[in-house]
Amino acid sequence: MMKITEAVKQLLIINIIFYVGSVFVPATLDFLALYYFESPSFQFWQPLSHMFMHGGLMHLFFNMFALYSFGSALEHFWGSKKFIFFYLSCGLGAAALHTGVNYYLVHEGVSALVQNGFDKHEVMSILAEGKYIMQWKDILGDSTFMNMVSAYNTPAVGASGAIYGLLVAFAFMFPNAELALMFIPVPVKAKYFVPAILGIDLYLGINGGSIFGGSTGVAHFAHLGGALMGYLMMWYWKKNQFKSNRWD
Repeated sequence: MMKITEAVKQLLIINIIFYVGSVFVPATLDFLALYYFESPSFQFWQPLSHMFMHGGLMHLFFNMFALYSFGSALEHFWGSKKFIFFYLSCGLGAAALHTGVNYYLVHEGVSALVQNGFDKHEVMSILAEGKYIMQWKDILGDSTFMNMVSAYNTPAVGASGAIYGLLVAFAFMFPNAELALMFIPVPVKAKYFVPAILGIDLYLGINGGSIFGGSTGVAHFAHLGGALMGYLMMWYWKKNQFKSNRWD
């Protein structure tokens, strides 16, 4: 088992402190979680702060276990500064895609309501109050209605987006490393596991499901945003590493 590296250790401590703080002062969860950017609850620091907040002990445990498992290996090769830059960038990428998808979901519903005679500013004002009109559901249908209301009012928390970036980087650097996972009986190589888990997240994000069953509530597109940012950074670094070592 690899020794825990310094930046990973500090991130673990920060996440645990934030979680304990949110347990004793629940209001901090709303203050630091990521709200939809047109909501009055949104604050400019939330795209960064949300990745240090977690909605429950198991949510925290799985994210921190993955941070330790994959992050220490990456930091060992990159060093702390490059690792922290990559980790935070992936978390911000997760927030960006999550927000972009929420913008689409909110305005898909709002546009349909406007086409049916509602005033756009009135609809946005009602959503900003955390309310809705039941007539909206009749016009939009259950799925579009729930997507609009949930995207506007439900905050996102967790390091999962940044963790997915680490998964992509790990698969880039150690494609043949075999991952032994508790819910898969045989080891799976990273180059197969990571694309598979991303495909599942994409499917569930589009269809509104959860990988463990039950109702939605998992920010699948935040996961994909972190993974996409991780992929783009790894692709850029690999390309420029080649250029810096080439000779003519």
